[in-house]
Amino acid sequence: MRDTYISDSILYVGADDKTLDIFESQYPIPNGVSYNSYVIMDEKVAVMDTVDKRATDAWFENLAKALGDRKPDYLVVSHMEPDHAANIKNFADRYPETKIVGNAKTFAMMDQFFEMDLTDRKVVVKEGETLNLGAHTLQFFMAPMVHWPEVMVAYEQNEKILFSADGFGKFGALDAEEEWAEEAARYFLNIVGKYGVQVQGLLKKASGLDIRMICPLHGPILKENLGYYIDKYQTWSTYQPEKHGVMVAYASIHGNTAQAAEEMAEMLRANGEEVEVFDLSRTDVSLAVRKAFYYDRLVLAAATYDGGVFPCMEEFLLHLKSKNFQKRTVGLIENGSWAPLAGKIMRGILEPMKDVHVLEQVVTIKSAVHEDTREAMKAMVDALK
Repeated sequence: MRDTYISDSILYVGADDKTLDIFESQYPIPNGVSYNSYVIMDEKVAVMDTVDKRATDAWFENLAKALGDRKPDYLVVSHMEPDHAANIKNFADRYPETKIVGNAKTFAMMDQFFEMDLTDRKVVVKEGETLNLGAHTLQFFMAPMVHWPEVMVAYEQNEKILFSADGFGKFGALDAEEEWAEEAARYFLNIVGKYGVQVQGLLKKASGLDIRMICPLHGPILKENLGYYIDKYQTWSTYQPEKHGVMVAYASIHGNTAQAAEEMAEMLRANGEEVEVFDLSRTDVSLAVRKAFYYDRLVLAAATYDGGVFPCMEEFLLHLKSKNFQKRTVGLIENGSWAPLAGKIMRGILEPMKDVHVLEQVVTIKSAVHEDTREAMKAMVDALK
């Protein structure tokens, strides 16, 4: 068990999972993930969430070490997603005197996941209500659609700790040696990104609290420079670009569209732009989504395919649409040997997005890049300034 003590009274009992390769069956996690759970030791003992079924044995072992000869009085359930709630029934069976704390939506969903009798064991809390443990008091705030409807967070008033559910979480095991922001951004924008308005609502509630530490359900406990992390969430949840620059993303079949994308990137760099180029056939879509939100401008280059657009580009655009992509300028490059339609398809997906400005002029390649193509790309560079 790693660093156990968060404070004299609050212990970490979660576990790392370095064997899972794809989180939620769609997001690669090369450095694993942590399932975080905490115990508050006071006159009353509160366990803060369970863990994924993959970590059941490690969690119960850590929990037993933390509890010693004591029994938990409460299990607080902040989120019913199985990577945090899978062991609720196992816990309830092992500790039959423990009361389960949640909101009305929590218990409605709990009944869907488990067949269990919680008669006289439910503690149903509402917005702003508190649970006294002795020296520690938990105050509950509802966070619907961040990112499930039953989510709530808990603020411990004595030590000023926010138990933030999936908020402020990130991919990566706790001992992963990586910078917080990039994996936190990939996590947030792909999993929670659609719900920026709801995240803003939660941030507004949090702004009225004196928070000295944040304990998320994934990733490291945040103890210092909390303004940095909160500012990141402010940016991500309002869909503001983090960098003045251009992401060039291409979907190429035989290499000609790729050549156009690379030449476009060089033209942009020659014009003083910061540019990153991504081959969508080989870049995981979750990383591509993160980078699209990072920059303020985007150039998409795609081959026409079966009367539409090459599939990896379509997948990327549909992911952006589902994650509420907005407030960006986009240039389009299409390729087609006889009936180039990729630009029309891409525009059709992009234009309904909020505050997405698609440049009117599309660069059209007929099979391969020629001088007229390059002239059109130079004009696009000027239009993207």
